[in-house]
Amino acid sequence: MTDATSQSGPMLAADGTPLKKSLARALRLQKTRALMLIAPLLVFVLVSFIFPIGKMLFKSVENDIVVETLPLTVAELQNWDAESGALPDEALYAAFVADMVVAIDAKRHTRLGTRLNYEHTGMSSLFRKSGRKIKKLDPATDGPFKEQLIDIDKKWGDVTTWAVIKTHSVKITNGYFLNAIDMQRTPEGAQAQPEDKRILIKLFQRTLFMSLMITVSCILLGYPVAWLLANLPARTANILMILVLLPFWTSLLVRTSAWKVMLQQQGVINEVLVWIGLVADDARLVMINNQFGTIVAMTHILLPFMILPMYSVMQTIQPTYLRAAKSMGATNWTAFWRVYFPLSVPGIGAGSILVFILAIGYYITPEIVGGTKGVFISNRIAYHISSSLNWGLAAALGTILLGVVLLLYWCYDKIVGIDNVKLG
Repeated sequence: MTDATSQSGPMLAADGTPLKKSLARALRLQKTRALMLIAPLLVFVLVSFIFPIGKMLFKSVENDIVVETLPLTVAELQNWDAESGALPDEALYAAFVADMVVAIDAKRHTRLGTRLNYEHTGMSSLFRKSGRKIKKLDPATDGPFKEQLIDIDKKWGDVTTWAVIKTHSVKITNGYFLNAIDMQRTPEGAQAQPEDKRILIKLFQRTLFMSLMITVSCILLGYPVAWLLANLPARTANILMILVLLPFWTSLLVRTSAWKVMLQQQGVINEVLVWIGLVADDARLVMINNQFGTIVAMTHILLPFMILPMYSVMQTIQPTYLRAAKSMGATNWTAFWRVYFPLSVPGIGAGSILVFILAIGYYITPEIVGGTKGVFISNRIAYHISSSLNWGLAAALGTILLGVVLLLYWCYDKIVGIDNVKLG
């Protein structure tokens, strides 16, 4: 009985601890070691990639410049009804002058004007003009601040000016996202932009359509090349592979500029078409500064990204599969369509995802060859970051673009299945 009882107890490790506890400790130690190995890379990715992107995306809702620059004014505006049509009272004007004196000394009033100018044209010049005169105002000798401000610029006597300041005085705003979908934040709520300013939705649609066309073009042109590379003798395939990789060794700017030279009306392609008589000299084709030029140039640039995944998958398809199908009576086309093509679909899927995501974010090539009709939404994002300095709108556009890509990726996973995508 004693032996049986002792044998029925928990199994022990060599050091006398229960085996289950010893295994759990060893597993924790193994996970800790693995985490320590990847910790430097994880920290690097967080510091150099995740954190900057997160900070940039936060600018799409950040809007603290108004309340920080005009704290007294914003507090007074809470008691003013913008829909009444009446101007604010003297207390608000006095608070505004007090805030502006501090802002002028800190040189923040021009930044505030620039921010409000994104929402209402003329605010930047208004704040810049007023900033030079507000510090000289004196209610004891020149009368109330209200009258003096209106004398400086009549816009201070316009209800719209104060309504804009009140509407955009919140710390967290949806105004940038509304602007990104051709709407605007107003005292009455979200409203559509004027007809002549509704361009961003069209740019989103154009970006998705052209990225899809570029992906399809790369599939149609890349599939035969990948098939040849996978089925030719190794020596010949290696020579052709060098030609496929050759564009990677040439500057993107050089390749894009070359297409601009070739596609223009006095370019190489039109000259050849006129020389062989296919096109009249006075009816040359317009292939630049439009969607066609962008699709052609970007298809050439992104084609290797489609060929390489398809080639790596096709290499794994055994020729015996086709011979087996033909031995059972299948024609060349049937053997290809029923056997070879389904096995190559994972490579098409991998190349399509790669090309589509790269195409949707390109802006250098569309900027050079696209003109006004072939640019992408990414060109607008680059413009707001580098030229207009409207980083909030740029961040909102980038966030929406990121959301669209993730949504399309999710749909692709549900329809095709990301597990079916292979790189070889």
